[in-house]
Amino acid sequence: MTDFNDLLAPEAVRCGVHAASRKSLLQQLGALASEVYGLDAALVTDRLAAREKLGSTGFGNGIAIPHGKTDQVRRTVGLFVRLSRPIDFGAVDDLPVDLVFALISPVNAGALHLKALAKVSRCMRDQDFADKLRGAGSKDALFA
Repeated sequence: MTDFNDLLAPEAVRCGVHAASRKSLLQQLGALASEVYGLDAALVTDRLAAREKLGSTGFGNGIAIPHGKTDQVRRTVGLFVRLSRPIDFGAVDDLPVDLVFALISPVNAGALHLKALAKVSRCMRDQDFADKLRGAGSKDALFA
């Protein structure tokens, strides 16, 4: 299985998250980034929302990878949430999203940001991997 230890702290994984909308989810991701990584919640929410305005990061099969950049981090960090109920995310396949892996990178990350995004995307596109995430019974199982 893929190792995301370079991107994801155990505390940055949540399961059973309730979000009524994409906006609500992005706010919760901002709050989680603040809690886990000490980032400004409103800034992270704003950066993620700004990226979503360019086009949905919901790439299909119930998965989204919202991402943004800020000068508050020195390396790319991640957040993973499994929603209690899927929400409309404007995904390319019009299916609601229940698995969300957010990435926050330094402003000057460039290729490193794209590399992290590609790594997460490759894994999340794997149906067996996504099924394991959906079937994991706890936060610890999700992180493992």
